Amino acid sequence: MDKEKWTYYLICAITYPCRFMPYSWLHRLGKGLGTFAFYFMREYRKRALSNLALANDLALSQKELIRYAKKSFQNLAINCLEYQKFAFETDFARVIHCENPEKANEIYRQGRGIIFFCGHQSNWEALFLDGTTRMKGIAIGKSIKNKRLYNWVISIREKNGGKIIAPRNAVKEGTRALRKGVFLGIVGDQGMPDSGYSFPFLGRRAWTSTAPALLAYRTNSPIIFAATRRVRGGYRIRYSDPIWPNLAQPLDQEVIRMMDQALTLLQESIKRSPGEWLWQHNRWKQQTTHNLYKRFRQDCICIILPEAGFPLLLSHLPTLKLIYPLAFLFLLVPHQYRHIPLIEADETLYYRTLDQTLLNDLRFKLIFNFTDYKPIHTHYKRLSAFEVLNLATLKELAAQHLQPHHDLSDILKRALCRPGSLWQKEDNAL
Repeated sequence: MDKEKWTYYLICAITYPCRFMPYSWLHRLGKGLGTFAFYFMREYRKRALSNLALANDLALSQKELIRYAKKSFQNLAINCLEYQKFAFETDFARVIHCENPEKANEIYRQGRGIIFFCGHQSNWEALFLDGTTRMKGIAIGKSIKNKRLYNWVISIREKNGGKIIAPRNAVKEGTRALRKGVFLGIVGDQGMPDSGYSFPFLGRRAWTSTAPALLAYRTNSPIIFAATRRVRGGYRIRYSDPIWPNLAQPLDQEVIRMMDQALTLLQESIKRSPGEWLWQHNRWKQQTTHNLYKRFRQDCICIILPEAGFPLLLSHLPTLKLIYPLAFLFLLVPHQYRHIPLIEADETLYYRTLDQTLLNDLRFKLIFNFTDYKPIHTHYKRLSAFEVLNLATLKELAAQHLQPHHDLSDILKRALCRPGSLWQKEDNAL
């Protein structure tokens, strides 16, 4: 049986009635489905709550974290329902309205390319559908595993004459399009730790592709940030002033300036309506794919150190720092060791009794518990932790690659990292 085919048909069948509903009805239905998803999609809920807690600039209470996470699920559900509606929409002008297209239209009439920069905010599909009603445009779109479903999504995105290109062709085709006076749409809020460029996004270091600014500089095209917000029965779009490259300045300097400016506009837009952003994706991704197994590739990590055996563990903390050089590290340390130098961490907290290790903190996605205090596992798994690892679990994970002479650092590397990365297989391994 072709699983992809039947998944596609099932989705189309379930969402088919959406084409006949007014947008206001779809939005109400999406809110209900999104609330349901918030409570039952456990892993995505954890990621959304953790990411909201990591956004320092929002400074949200726990009640607010839950409220905005729930709104984000509702927003995503509305977007999913609207694909069927958009597929049969014949007049996008009655649904999507750009409040200030004049400057962009003038640049386009001059035959110059424009880079429209946006994030996963509100319904991000609305931006390309609206833009291609007035201009020729292309946008970068990442494929999904279900080819039938993705081809259907592509047909919706391209229904006004636009074209979707694959990320691997983005630089070549984007450059060609911009030099011909065609606009390029980029959703630029994905986490990319390989990029080499970071920005304090919402008060937390985030790695981002510099492709928008590089293309702007090479083609002397402006970046225009496009913000979308949902209103009753439709969407409103507002463009920023153009961010022009200064070709008299060095490329590296201009790339940073333009990216900083574009991302500042995006984060300010998110602050105005946090619930309309996609908090379920790995925006603060800090780990590349090079070393760690995927399940341990988390951005925010808490290491809980015990009173007994503390000196022994102290000598192996640099190994965890080596494994997680960019992660947001938090240390929970017995109070009597508060004067002992430790590895560099984002925050070091001290506890007097083990029950004080049970923090009501939603930031942590991965916990290393080196104590014997069992409530830690259940407590943090109930919050936002995907994994709570103790010494016994680490030894079990590394067992097939361990030898008698291996110490805790060897165990950590073999449990968390792939062979050939920070460690090498030994011929006489057990």
